[in-house]
Amino acid sequence: MRCKLFPVYCLIATILFSCNSQTPQPSLQTTFYIYRFDPPAFVEFSKDLQIVKEIPFSIPVNCGLLNTFPAPTGAQILIELNCPNGQTVLFLDTNTASTIQPITDTDSHFLAWTPDGKAVYLKVDSLGNPRIVWVDIKRKNEFIPVTEFTYDLAADPSDEDFTFTFSRGLGQGSELWLAKRAGKVVQQLYADPLNYISFTRYSADGSQIAFIKILDTQTPFTVGELWTMNNNGSNAHKLADVDAGHGYAANWSPDGKRIAVVVRENPEDQRADQASDALISNVYVVDVKGGALTQITHLENGRVETPFWSPDGNTLAFNVVINDRMEVRIADLTTGKIRPLDTESTCCPAWIRK
Repeated sequence: MRCKLFPVYCLIATILFSCNSQTPQPSLQTTFYIYRFDPPAFVEFSKDLQIVKEIPFSIPVNCGLLNTFPAPTGAQILIELNCPNGQTVLFLDTNTASTIQPITDTDSHFLAWTPDGKAVYLKVDSLGNPRIVWVDIKRKNEFIPVTEFTYDLAADPSDEDFTFTFSRGLGQGSELWLAKRAGKVVQQLYADPLNYISFTRYSADGSQIAFIKILDTQTPFTVGELWTMNNNGSNAHKLADVDAGHGYAANWSPDGKRIAVVVRENPEDQRADQASDALISNVYVVDVKGGALTQITHLENGRVETPFWSPDGNTLAFNVVINDRMEVRIADLTTGKIRPLDTESTCCPAWIRK
């Protein structure tokens, strides 16, 4: 094109070329972490599960490690602790090995990460003035105007919406609501007068929601149900019977075609209704379209905990507890092989993309 003859077209072409020729952003790299109790450290693994480095981290005196929650993207892992003054959360920066305690004046309970990995939703001051807050890694926090009875929250990965779940009391079931505009606009998606709706999880594209129903009863640990529905609340239906009450979430595969769950193997054992030590359970994968169950682990004693997918969808990582000893195991879904990652006691698998 001759710019002397077509100056306007040349200007447009120059702008388009400059926009399309920007320096490409580096792709996110997958990193995997587990926590080792002795010597205490977060152990980093490469994509092919080779040890890369260790981040020393000692659990504070008189506290216990409840769980870890990796950010959807970025270097942060949220650590949830059970301490004498209540639950506490810390941000761990896996690049710098530094930690930050965003809430220091009261108890704080993790609910969910925001999709960008820069902030979390927490429930704070649960025994005094309970409320839901948004907190970023710089300690900035904002009040979220949803009910203080909220006990579960899930962020939609496709936008800024989120769901929140609450109960009005024992024997009154629970309600699942959708929140828009940081909680200022809400609508009910689903309600169940007989069950607690728990562990709500969005599929990766935000089109579907999975949750576990727990019978509204004083029995601590029961058999529950895995349900899915569209993100507008339509087409809610049961997929499978799963463990309930012990705190094990169901997790979507990256492609949204499967869900990994914990299934109780001894539902008739009343001891397991009262104590987690009596539970016998295994990891299963549920086909979302047809509901078929595929058993992944085959424990005859002991229990598994929440399974987590690798970003490529070929691997599951989960805790196994046998005789009070916990270790992280990896299941390769392409070969069927399952192996522990460390000879020491470990927990809390976490994949990070940073």
